[in-house]
Amino acid sequence: MNTEFDIIVIGAGIAGASVAAHLAETRRTAICEMEDRPGYHTTGRSAAAYEPNYGPPPILALTRAAGAHFRQGGFLTPRETLFFAPESQEEAFERLMAIQKGMVEIPIAAAKEKFPPLRDGYARRAVLDGGTADIDVDLLHQSYLKLFRQRGGEIHCDHAVTALERNGGWTVHTKGKTLRAQIIVDAAGAWGDAVAEMAGRKRIGLQPKRRSMAVVQGPENQDFMSWPLVGDVGETWYCKPQSGKLLISPADATPVDPHDAYADDLTLAEGIARFEEAVDYAVTRVERSWGGLRSFAPDGCPVVGYDARVDGFFWLIGQGGYGIQSSPALSRLAAALVMGQAPPADIMDEGLVLADISPERF
Repeated sequence: MNTEFDIIVIGAGIAGASVAAHLAETRRTAICEMEDRPGYHTTGRSAAAYEPNYGPPPILALTRAAGAHFRQGGFLTPRETLFFAPESQEEAFERLMAIQKGMVEIPIAAAKEKFPPLRDGYARRAVLDGGTADIDVDLLHQSYLKLFRQRGGEIHCDHAVTALERNGGWTVHTKGKTLRAQIIVDAAGAWGDAVAEMAGRKRIGLQPKRRSMAVVQGPENQDFMSWPLVGDVGETWYCKPQSGKLLISPADATPVDPHDAYADDLTLAEGIARFEEAVDYAVTRVERSWGGLRSFAPDGCPVVGYDARVDGFFWLIGQGGYGIQSSPALSRLAAALVMGQAPPADIMDEGLVLADISPERF
């Protein structure tokens, strides 16, 4: 393997893999990944949903701009999303309706036809999003890694970065070797601030937050795999059919340090209880559970762009819980900015404001 590159991307999750695939088309590009396989911490633990009405304004723009890639690549399987507003969540419902595109409020009776276990009296209002879908996350991630390799990119797994030095370029020390490049792209997920500190940068204030997920059996004698993704607009629970089971999450966002996340049993139990308040269906057993990390900048928006020192350090962190659904657009945007090119017009046409994601806002 080579040791001299134009660009080194730190992190092989969906953010790092996708931007590296674009950069490798014209630049010698390497990825350094601390785990023995790409996408271990977050990408491989996604709820795998395409939700173009979910997230802060920059994410809405990026997710909507990503739609064409998802559809053309065969990465989506249509699945509607149905949100309920119990009595205490009227304000959250109005906030959602103020930013949405293509969602339709439907009668509770119509909602129950789509989601039969809905408990009578639980929801005051319901809104349907017919433009959502399941994402084949592994297919998407592997497609970027394959393209990266086809373009001559090199991926170094089990090579955690231990030090970064600036000396006319960047020297990247890993536990296994030393590499050099003119540009570093920090796509290290929950470890993004730690990588930045190695480079002598000021921390953004990135906060990893744990999300827990339970896998349970669906109700017998019901076609639950055809159900929409369902949840409350206040984001205290959601449920999604997947692979012949039901995924139930308390939609938790518990601040944690970067680590190999695991589900919190108490939090899971509370989320399942909130789910059971909404349905005429009792969860009798959790078959398995897992936890994932979703990392947020202080304002909840991604951090994308060169550091203010303008010395070849590029931030690509803080995607929150939206990294998969925004990745096709975010990677094209980030690659253009790394190369000093104009941002893609189709992304800007969705209303993206670059200042809202620039590291200079901190």
